[in-house]
Amino acid sequence: MILFFALLFVAIAIAGFCAFVIFWPLSLVHIRDRHPALQHSLGEGAFARPSAWGWLLRRGYLVANDDNLNGLANPARISLLTIIAGLACAFLLWLLSTVVA
Repeated sequence: MILFFALLFVAIAIAGFCAFVIFWPLSLVHIRDRHPALQHSLGEGAFARPSAWGWLLRRGYLVANDDNLNGLANPARISLLTIIAGLACAFLLWLLSTVVA
């Protein structure tokens, strides 16, 4: 039963990944079009750059004071948190299953 819930958390992480793949590129395109200073600070290849993900998790987009960017970046942030939480919970449950067994 523990491994079932671990697999369920992996499925939640996959759902978060699907949302991340939708909202993060939209956020980056909006930043490219409207906020060149932010794009310069994120650098090239921000989609797969961990420093850009850290910027997203720290809510660095709030300095732009742009409601449209907030509307795109907030779901991207929530989906990234969902990925991290889902994989962390799955790992903990897998670890528990190996200790119990």
